[in-house]
Amino acid sequence: MVMTKTLVGWHIEVEFMEEPPHTAAAAMLRLPDGRELRARGDTSRHPSDPEQLRVGEEVAAARALQELARQLLDKAHIEIDELGKVPSYPL
Repeated sequence: MVMTKTLVGWHIEVEFMEEPPHTAAAAMLRLPDGRELRARGDTSRHPSDPEQLRVGEEVAAARALQELARQLLDKAHIEIDELGKVPSYPL
């Protein structure tokens, strides 16, 4: 029996808005069925910290991606529960 692999790709876009010392990230995940999940992440630099825009972007993006991950898990649990055979176990 020959098994074939199917490659599936998802696209995530992250945009940043910066008004020092605040950095915000907006993330959007486009799913294969055309639906989109959106999330935001924010961070603020402490006044005594040196200005490093890249670090603020990384923190804000990580927070937005964490929120996207939570939304994706919630969506998956709802879809599993709708099948009605075995309940899902959200984290």
